[in-house]
Amino acid sequence: MQPLPEEFYNRETTPVARELLGHLLVHHTAQGTTLGKIVETEAYLQGDPACHAAKKMTPRNRVMFGPPGRAYVYFTYGMHYCFNVVTNAEGVGEAVLIRALEPLEGLELMIKRRGRPKPEELCSGPARLVQAMGITKEHNQCNLTQGSLFIAPSQEPPPDIVTTTRIGIKEGVDLPLRFYIQGNTFISRK
Repeated sequence: MQPLPEEFYNRETTPVARELLGHLLVHHTAQGTTLGKIVETEAYLQGDPACHAAKKMTPRNRVMFGPPGRAYVYFTYGMHYCFNVVTNAEGVGEAVLIRALEPLEGLELMIKRRGRPKPEELCSGPARLVQAMGITKEHNQCNLTQGSLFIAPSQEPPPDIVTTTRIGIKEGVDLPLRFYIQGNTFISRK
């Protein structure tokens, strides 16, 4: 499997968030390989009040303003990490949050990392998928177009997509920037 190229990410964020659905998040580690189909995403735009880059560049969000196709991994609620993909042109602070995966490979390793035996509980939420996939703060700023953590193109036809509002935020709640694969049982919630 080859990673998606930087050109895929170097576009407007909302179409990238929609088009990531169905593609495969892959992570090769010393413990083994884990792989999941992206089934839910959220777009975060620079002018959006819920976006970490809405006001200005900070040490925390600096990667969002860098080259597209990089990982933005941040700590939230004092207990969880979330995995985002930097999008749009360099200098524009935007990203796509990967909210849920359908686990496809490395289930035993995911179960060990998560301590949960049910496949539906492995990657159905941003904090869960980070833990199941073995993504850590050390992956912040890593280049997703090369290396051991990347997104590979889907070999399936484009899925039917549901567009709705984002969850777990306090501002920008009315913006239709959450996308998921219709009928998929691995999304975080309807």
